[in-house]
Amino acid sequence: MHPLRLVTETAPAEPPPPSDGELIEAGETPDDFARLFDRYSVTIHRYVARRLGTAEADDLLGQTFLVAFERRHRYVDSPAGALPWLYGIATNLIHRRRRDEVRQYRAYARSEPAGSEQHGDPLSTDVAARVDAAVATRALTGVLAGLRKVERDVLLLYAWEDLSYAEIALALDLPIGTVRSRLHRARRALRSALGPDFEENL
Repeated sequence: MHPLRLVTETAPAEPPPPSDGELIEAGETPDDFARLFDRYSVTIHRYVARRLGTAEADDLLGQTFLVAFERRHRYVDSPAGALPWLYGIATNLIHRRRRDEVRQYRAYARSEPAGSEQHGDPLSTDVAARVDAAVATRALTGVLAGLRKVERDVLLLYAWEDLSYAEIALALDLPIGTVRSRLHRARRALRSALGPDFEENL
């Protein structure tokens, strides 16, 4: 008599979720971008809000994904996925409101640090933590307001969003060497304003 064999049926493994490139390639209507929006909307909104404020971020978030949909045929898939591409689109939209961004930084620079902390100033809680917890928000925002546009873009994508040099290059459509040089200039400006300990904290 042959021994009985217990056959345990296992549920078939679920297919992996589609990649960003697959979602973009399959998107034929803006509604098809809903899954891409779900993946990255919080991240993009946070980035824009840090630079322009929450009210502007609410508006530019939708514009970012609308532009992404309109330019979907230009997207080139990469190991980094669609996030650097979306950062690039959002950054270009921010440039159209550069005066608002610089005005916000200058307002921060004029404000008292205590007031900024009470209002949960993102520059105080995020950027200053990467630089030095004791550095005044006013000094930092004053320098940010004076940076060149590309230098500010590179610095904030690096310091706020933790993008690599390669991802920043992809987001801003720049050679990696340019990313390195712009970041070096931005860090030098901040180091000059914030002191020698800055280099160790960013």
